[in-house]
Amino acid sequence: MSEWVLGVIGGSGLYDIPGIAGAWRRIESPWGQASDEVFDGELDGVRIVFLPRHGRGHRLSPSHVNYRANIDVLKRAGVTDVLSLSACGSLKETLSPGAFVIVDQYIDRTFAREKSFFGDGIVAHVSMAHPVCPRLAGLASAASRAAGAPTTDGGTYIVMEGPQFSSLAESKLYRSWGCDVIGMTNMPEAKLAREAELPYASVAMVTDFDCWREEVAAVTVTNVLEVLHANTGKARDLVANLARSLAGTKRAPSPIDTCLDFAMITPPEARDATLAKKLDAVAGRVLGGRS
Repeated sequence: MSEWVLGVIGGSGLYDIPGIAGAWRRIESPWGQASDEVFDGELDGVRIVFLPRHGRGHRLSPSHVNYRANIDVLKRAGVTDVLSLSACGSLKETLSPGAFVIVDQYIDRTFAREKSFFGDGIVAHVSMAHPVCPRLAGLASAASRAAGAPTTDGGTYIVMEGPQFSSLAESKLYRSWGCDVIGMTNMPEAKLAREAELPYASVAMVTDFDCWREEVAAVTVTNVLEVLHANTGKARDLVANLARSLAGTKRAPSPIDTCLDFAMITPPEARDATLAKKLDAVAGRVLGGRS
């Protein structure tokens, strides 16, 4: 058993929760510059570490976020579990703007991002069959409902490169694949969290119907921002509810905590020492650098 330390990746306003006490601090990463400092706070005795995915002021496009550094700094901060909150478009008539979807599957269509901590010198293959932690997802679902958000459990999130929105043909294609929501940020974030042995769950907050719904005007940034601002209050309440549900409880181990035990391919004698040093936070437990 251990203490929960909840990492939250999302909009820069999420840390503005009544009753939370904390401060911004910079954590250096060997993987480069993270999106921003982290807000290290406490609410009802539960430590929460917030990281603005796009930086305060939304300075970084989805393709320019340093996802490896973001996950690395959360691991260095002592985070045990990661909750992602992100805006998305709907690919289903039943998921209207304002809906919150507790994602359980992904299709990754990104192509311009670094997707792994491992590579030339140390090879590892983690399983992504079930990319979301069911325990954390269940807690997030309960917290979302308590916040008054229309909440759907389960859904496939297709991650596009962006920063442009979909073409009509693309949107219709993704619907034919059975995808539920579309966004630009949860990959490679979820893959990297798994490599770092961090249980990950995602709440996709619907801001618009993607352009497949031709009787409605195609999505614009103005549309997205209007609904996004309306969702922010519920997102803050969700995080607060989740923290309170963890208060006074001990965190039982998760199989994800030790997933690298079954992923490492390169034997110790063949591992690159420089890469191993960079992996001290992410994989130090199996490489011998950290507990």
